[in-house]
Amino acid sequence: MNIKQDIIQRANHVYYVVIFLALSVIVRLVYVQYFQTFKGKFWRERVAATLIQRDTIRAMRGNIYATDGSLLATSLPTYVVGLDPMVAKDDYFEKKKDSLGLLLSKIYGDHPPHYYTKLVVEARADSQRYVLLNHRRVTFEERQMMRKWPFFRSSAKVSARGGVLRPYYERYHPFDHMAERTIGNLDARTGRGLIGLEASFQSALAGKNAVGLVEVLSGGVRKPVDDGPDMKPESGMDLYTTIDVNYQDMAETALRSALEKYNAAKGCVVVMEVATGEIRAMANLTKQGDHYSENFNHALAGRTDPGSTFKLATMMALLEDKAISLEQLVATGGGSTTYKGLAIHDASRHGKGTITAREVFEKSSNVGTHLLMKSHFYSRAERYCDYLRRFHLTKETGIHMKGEAVPVVRNPDMKGWSKVSLTSMCYGYEMQITPLQMLTFYNAVANDGRWVRPMIVKQIKLANEIIEDNAPYVLSEPICSPQTARKAQELLRGVVEHGTAKHINNPNYAIAGKTGTAQKIINGRYQVGKYYTSFIGYFPADKPKYSMITVVDTPQGDNIDLLYAGAVAAPVFKEVADRIVAYDIGMHAPIRARASQPRSTTGMLAGSTDDLHTISTALNIKNEPNTAGWVESTPNGRWKSRQTTPDHVPDVRGLTLRDAVYLLENRGFRVTVEGRGKVKEQSITPGTGASELGTKMITLKMG
Repeated sequence: MNIKQDIIQRANHVYYVVIFLALSVIVRLVYVQYFQTFKGKFWRERVAATLIQRDTIRAMRGNIYATDGSLLATSLPTYVVGLDPMVAKDDYFEKKKDSLGLLLSKIYGDHPPHYYTKLVVEARADSQRYVLLNHRRVTFEERQMMRKWPFFRSSAKVSARGGVLRPYYERYHPFDHMAERTIGNLDARTGRGLIGLEASFQSALAGKNAVGLVEVLSGGVRKPVDDGPDMKPESGMDLYTTIDVNYQDMAETALRSALEKYNAAKGCVVVMEVATGEIRAMANLTKQGDHYSENFNHALAGRTDPGSTFKLATMMALLEDKAISLEQLVATGGGSTTYKGLAIHDASRHGKGTITAREVFEKSSNVGTHLLMKSHFYSRAERYCDYLRRFHLTKETGIHMKGEAVPVVRNPDMKGWSKVSLTSMCYGYEMQITPLQMLTFYNAVANDGRWVRPMIVKQIKLANEIIEDNAPYVLSEPICSPQTARKAQELLRGVVEHGTAKHINNPNYAIAGKTGTAQKIINGRYQVGKYYTSFIGYFPADKPKYSMITVVDTPQGDNIDLLYAGAVAAPVFKEVADRIVAYDIGMHAPIRARASQPRSTTGMLAGSTDDLHTISTALNIKNEPNTAGWVESTPNGRWKSRQTTPDHVPDVRGLTLRDAVYLLENRGFRVTVEGRGKVKEQSITPGTGASELGTKMITLKMG
């Protein structure tokens, strides 16, 4: 081999070595990229582990309160607990890691202390920037405790930090499903209000979210880069509603009972304060399977033919136009007639004959109402419709809640107006009105013609600062003259005294109102036996404080004569009204306090002085014992001390059983009892010495 061949051979060796190394590098790269970690997952995670992004921390949502300050909805924070083990310096970490493990083990109670210590030590050894300490979120109280722990306490020294408490807010309703649809709920994904007050006052309740930089760690965990002001959200404002939880409970309980009794499809109850329009209760229930729940606000958005409750508007229009007198006679005949092909029937199968206009309303005669209208407004349809506008029945109430339906009340300019539209309208058909809109009209009548907008949010506050204070909104012009309002009130009172709702008349306070039974439209036709029943009124009739509507939709029963509003909806009104009258002491005249005269002990024969003081104070009895210990009454109504000595049988006559047993058992007696009441006799004579006793058994006769 010559020199040239030797050089060529060496060059070939070098070439093969270089080729081998190049292939090794390529294989390694392919292995790392596609085999060691599938499709580069490992590298993407490494990149993601150090990604800095802008993030939003939601503000704590404001609370919703009832009128007495009870919480209706609130946000309770829970916290995810994590740690950045790389923040603390070595000496601090080594000194505090065991303490942290002990505290974590104590608060979670699921692992021993060394588990948590090992968890953070290994995370630090792996240079992890975040370790989730436990999947359970801690409460606010637990978070307050943690703020005193190593790594979590507020400290100016960065070397002593590392703890991360990230808040999550969950909406909580302390009264569970009460007024559920009125209060509303949130979108689980966005945290925004979906329905009810939550949606209607979203901007006020939501507060101001914080936006800042966060470090996105592996597993999608986000850790704030700093605790600056940009990362501190501003809490939302609080709503103070007009809802009274007691009235709401009364309304829901009575409504649910009626719906279940009649196996009805749905219903609602609204209670409103006459002078202010403040809504005290708004209950809505719908049948779902075998139970009832709040899934739709029928009061606010449930439009339907109101039925005979609309006759009040008809009578007021006639009175306002001076077209009738309440004492004029109307020949209703046999309770049925026909007008331009439209059959008109009274609910009663037996006609009322000739009755007064007042009785037409009290007995809810469709035929009589038609005849009164025919004689005046059938040739002046537009004038009748003008009155309906004046009564504020053709537009929304404007309550500060989203979802109020627009009423549909026909007029001659609207499509679909027919030659019998006015006839149908005069007794409550061919229109779509919500229960709340009808109630507001009746409330105006109770308020002597002054129309008040329904109100459900009284104030909006930021902490203790009042941001918005809502005053009652009253239309500047009354909806009718004082004379018409007074006559309308007479008519409504007459319905309860003599008419279709006389069975709910209460001798202790006066109710005024009107029944309404409207046939339901099914497959385009009105169906006999399928009714929308309602009662609208107010109480006390002589000094109205509350107005209310009760609706029971599609009650069921074997006898359709017992499915009218008077039998179905009116009793619900009475039940709620009775309970409100009993509860609202402001509706009752104050009882004049009478000075207590020295008197007998009113049946109190003997007892402990402390107990007698308590009883006397509660019952305003000024003749209290003025001595300590055990006392007994004297024939002249005064008290004297009753001596008890440890070595003699005490005199327990006149005492209550509790006091007698206390005294006797403390002296070692075993007591048997006969009868009820106070101690009348005792089997061992009082004052018997211990040395004279043959037994420790004693029998007490009560009476």
